[in-house]
Amino acid sequence: MDTLETQIGLFERYLSSEKRSAARTVETYGRTLRELHDWLAEQALPLDATALRPTFLRGYLAACFERNDNPTLAKKIATLRAFYRFLIKRGHTKEDPTATLHTPRVKRKLPRFLTVDEAFRVVEAPAGDDGRDARLALRDTAILELLYGGGLRVSEVAGLTLSSLDRSEARVRVLGKGGKERIVPIGGPALAALDAYLAVRGRLRPRSKPNAPLPDALFLGRWGTPLTARSVQDIVRRYGTRAGRGDLHPHALRHTCATHLLDAGADLRSIQELLGHASLSTTQRYTHLTVDRLMEVYDRAHPMAHDDDDD
Repeated sequence: MDTLETQIGLFERYLSSEKRSAARTVETYGRTLRELHDWLAEQALPLDATALRPTFLRGYLAACFERNDNPTLAKKIATLRAFYRFLIKRGHTKEDPTATLHTPRVKRKLPRFLTVDEAFRVVEAPAGDDGRDARLALRDTAILELLYGGGLRVSEVAGLTLSSLDRSEARVRVLGKGGKERIVPIGGPALAALDAYLAVRGRLRPRSKPNAPLPDALFLGRWGTPLTARSVQDIVRRYGTRAGRGDLHPHALRHTCATHLLDAGADLRSIQELLGHASLSTTQRYTHLTVDRLMEVYDRAHPMAHDDDDD
């Protein structure tokens, strides 16, 4: 194993064990750094992060630019910077060749969201899915209720365990990004959906082992194995298609949750706490006015909104 590969491994262990980054984040960072490793090897350049010059990194990024758009390139630069911050912090090097790298300007897109009617159609879609196993339909309804009603991330839903759920207090304990824990309230419909699913959860078992103990994961697949984040994404797409939104991504339900709370008068700080955002600025990205809210504000506040005829 060469020096750079060793350094990448140390960085991945740091992200997993100390930073407690999500597995997907660790995988993405590692993939970018190994892509750099392979490019350096092709160019016969040093396979040691402490020997890399800014020109080497620019060459790698230029090769990436030929096949990627700006958002992807910006993420690669962010990965390189995080990698070198780690190396400097651990005393592996004093030089940071990423300091002069230019991050391309990324035009932020507002996350997509659903109307209230669309959200309800998605959440209610499993009940009308005649081709779905009834047990799975109940499970899917509970998942959709948590994604929309609680604003949970896909990874958070997949990571829930039986002990995460406090039915008596109508809340769920969620392990978010960076291993940060938060409490999310559960509304009446979500709680009812969870109760209905829990009543059949014990019947999700492998046929060959009908008496085998089930894992602690809250949401299980047909044969009793824990659902993965990818499985949750597939579930959302299935019912998005049935509800007429075939392009639906789970994060759209999270954004919809925040948008509908804002429209109902919730304050940003409360939404920030519910979603588990470390910074209020992140929550503000979710706060755009819908047409209905804009018209409501206009009718209430603008002097030209009313026809005060004194005649």
